[in-house]
Amino acid sequence: MSRILLIDDDTELGEMLAEYLDGEGFEITVVHNGRDGIAYALSGDYAMALLDIMMPGIGGIEVLRQVRAQSRMPIIMLTAKGDDVDRVVGLELGADDYIPKPYYPRELVARIRAVLRRAGGDEGAGVPKGSGAEGREETLQQGQVTLDPARRMAAFGGTELDLTVSEFNLLETLMRARDRALSKNELSLTVLGRPREVYDRSIDVHMSNLRQKLQQVSGDATLIETVRGFGYRLRQNP
Repeated sequence: MSRILLIDDDTELGEMLAEYLDGEGFEITVVHNGRDGIAYALSGDYAMALLDIMMPGIGGIEVLRQVRAQSRMPIIMLTAKGDDVDRVVGLELGADDYIPKPYYPRELVARIRAVLRRAGGDEGAGVPKGSGAEGREETLQQGQVTLDPARRMAAFGGTELDLTVSEFNLLETLMRARDRALSKNELSLTVLGRPREVYDRSIDVHMSNLRQKLQQVSGDATLIETVRGFGYRLRQNP
């Protein structure tokens, strides 16, 4: 049973959502403020977090910033419908996905399961950075980029890359495609587990974050190529 942390100041909604998710086979802990949310998220006891952006006191963006500084825990933002600014800021800070309020509980469950699948289930999802279980799947190599899918580790020239779940899966998808360009919709389906929506910038923001992290260790901003009007591909000899 996957343990899910819900951080939301709406007590009534939290109780209703916890009851629904419990019926779907998840174990839910609900906290109603940002300070407790940070502490619980960093405990390493949870597979992922659902984080409401609009909270009094320590808001969701600050919670996300502090958690992401210390943990790779998958995080889905709960955002106000049409609130594109917070949505983009959250993705830039390393949130894995978002779902706008009001949402259908079944859609939320689908998003949760998609993120957990991409994270390899609940094992190790909430543990501190640098952790990883041993695995048997073959390591991928493209130029100086190395990726170990089983251990969820990626490196450039021997320097480990500190990637979120979505960034890791994005890099893995690009490496498996080799020299083939991938459309944004294909990337959204593979990496986020859902079709790309109209005006959806999620893949673009995750790609921008991945590019920056690769550039920090390689000094090269062109490792990921943009195919104008279509999508992206990883340069063949990065």
